[in-house]
Amino acid sequence: MSQIMLEPERVGRRGEALYQRDLRAAVETEDNIGKMIIIDVETGDYEIDDRNGLDAARNLQAKHLNASLYGIRIGYNVAAVMGGVLERTTSSFTANQEAVLLQPAMWQG
Repeated sequence: MSQIMLEPERVGRRGEALYQRDLRAAVETEDNIGKMIIIDVETGDYEIDDRNGLDAARNLQAKHLNASLYGIRIGYNVAAVMGGVLERTTSSFTANQEAVLLQPAMWQG
Protein backbone atom coordinates (compact mmCIF):
# COMPACT_ATOMS: atom_id res chain seq x y z
CA MET A 1 0.00 0.00 0.00
CA SER A 2 1.47 3.37 -0.95
CA GLN A 3 1.30 6.35 1.32
CA ILE A 4 1.33 10.01 0.33
CA MET A 5 4.26 11.80 1.94
CA LEU A 6 3.37 14.99 3.78
CA GLU A 7 5.15 18.26 3.07
CA PRO A 8 7.81 19.11 5.68
CA GLU A 9 5.87 22.16 6.88
CA ARG A 10 2.77 20.06 7.52
CA VAL A 11 4.80 17.40 9.34
CA GLY A 12 6.30 20.18 11.48
CA ARG A 13 2.92 21.67 12.35
CA ARG A 14 1.45 18.29 13.22
CA GLY A 15 4.50 17.22 15.19
CA GLU A 16 4.60 20.46 17.16
CA ALA A 17 0.89 20.23 17.92
CA LEU A 18 1.13 16.60 19.07
CA TYR A 19 4.14 17.36 21.25
CA GLN A 20 2.60 20.43 22.88
CA ARG A 21 -0.94 19.11 23.27
CA ASP A 22 -0.45 15.43 24.05
CA LEU A 23 3.14 14.62 24.98
CA ARG A 24 5.13 17.47 26.49
CA ALA A 25 3.64 17.34 29.99
CA ALA A 26 4.19 13.59 30.17
CA VAL A 27 7.70 13.33 28.71
CA GLU A 28 9.40 16.54 29.85
CA THR A 29 10.73 15.06 33.10
CA GLU A 30 14.20 15.47 34.60
CA ASP A 31 15.09 11.94 33.45
CA ASN A 32 14.22 12.80 29.83
CA ILE A 33 15.68 16.32 29.52
CA GLY A 34 18.14 16.33 26.62
CA LYS A 35 16.88 13.11 25.05
CA MET A 36 15.30 13.08 21.58
CA ILE A 37 11.63 12.35 21.09
CA ILE A 38 10.60 11.15 17.65
CA ILE A 39 6.88 11.30 16.81
CA ASP A 40 5.01 9.62 13.97
CA VAL A 41 2.65 12.47 13.07
CA GLU A 42 0.16 10.15 11.38
CA THR A 43 -0.33 7.70 14.27
CA GLY A 44 0.86 9.64 17.32
CA ASP A 45 3.29 6.83 18.17
CA TYR A 46 6.54 8.10 19.63
CA GLU A 47 9.84 6.88 20.99
CA ILE A 48 12.43 8.53 23.20
CA ASP A 49 16.10 8.08 22.31
CA ASP A 50 19.10 8.76 24.57
CA ARG A 51 21.31 9.87 21.69
CA ASN A 52 20.47 11.46 18.37
CA GLY A 53 17.03 10.03 17.63
CA LEU A 54 18.08 7.74 14.80
CA ASP A 55 17.38 4.51 16.69
CA ALA A 56 13.92 5.77 17.62
CA ALA A 57 13.31 6.84 14.01
CA ARG A 58 14.35 3.40 12.74
CA ASN A 59 12.04 1.69 15.24
CA LEU A 60 9.07 3.82 14.19
CA GLN A 61 9.95 3.31 10.52
CA ALA A 62 9.94 -0.46 11.08
CA LYS A 63 6.41 -0.23 12.51
CA HIS A 64 5.07 2.12 9.83
CA LEU A 65 6.86 2.12 6.49
CA ASN A 66 7.27 5.68 5.13
CA ALA A 67 6.18 7.21 8.43
CA SER A 68 6.21 11.01 8.60
CA LEU A 69 8.45 11.67 11.57
CA TYR A 70 9.10 14.76 13.66
CA GLY A 71 11.81 15.05 16.28
CA ILE A 72 12.84 17.47 18.98
CA ARG A 73 15.20 17.39 21.94
CA ILE A 74 13.12 17.21 25.12
CA GLY A 75 13.37 20.39 27.18
CA TYR A 76 15.00 22.38 24.38
CA ASN A 77 13.67 24.39 21.46
CA VAL A 78 15.89 22.71 18.85
CA ALA A 79 16.99 19.19 18.07
CA ALA A 80 20.68 20.04 17.54
CA VAL A 81 23.02 22.98 17.06
CA MET A 82 26.15 23.52 15.00
CA GLY A 83 28.62 25.91 16.53
CA GLY A 84 26.12 27.20 19.08
CA VAL A 85 24.71 26.38 22.47
CA LEU A 86 21.53 24.47 23.30
CA GLU A 87 19.27 26.58 25.48
CA ARG A 88 16.56 25.10 27.70
CA THR A 89 13.01 26.12 26.95
CA THR A 90 11.26 28.21 29.53
CA SER A 91 7.97 28.73 27.73
CA SER A 92 5.89 26.80 25.26
CA PHE A 93 7.33 25.96 21.86
CA THR A 94 6.55 28.57 19.23
CA ALA A 95 6.40 28.43 15.46
CA ASN A 96 9.62 30.42 14.98
CA GLN A 97 11.68 27.90 16.94
CA GLU A 98 13.26 24.99 15.11
CA ALA A 99 12.91 21.24 15.34
CA VAL A 100 13.91 18.54 12.92
CA LEU A 101 11.77 16.78 10.36
CA LEU A 102 13.13 13.33 9.74
CA GLN A 103 12.94 12.03 6.21
CA PRO A 104 13.34 8.27 5.54
CA ALA A 105 16.56 8.82 3.58
CA MET A 106 18.23 10.18 6.74
CA TRP A 107 18.31 6.82 8.52
CA GLN A 108 18.31 4.23 5.77
CA GLY A 109 21.76 2.89 5.16
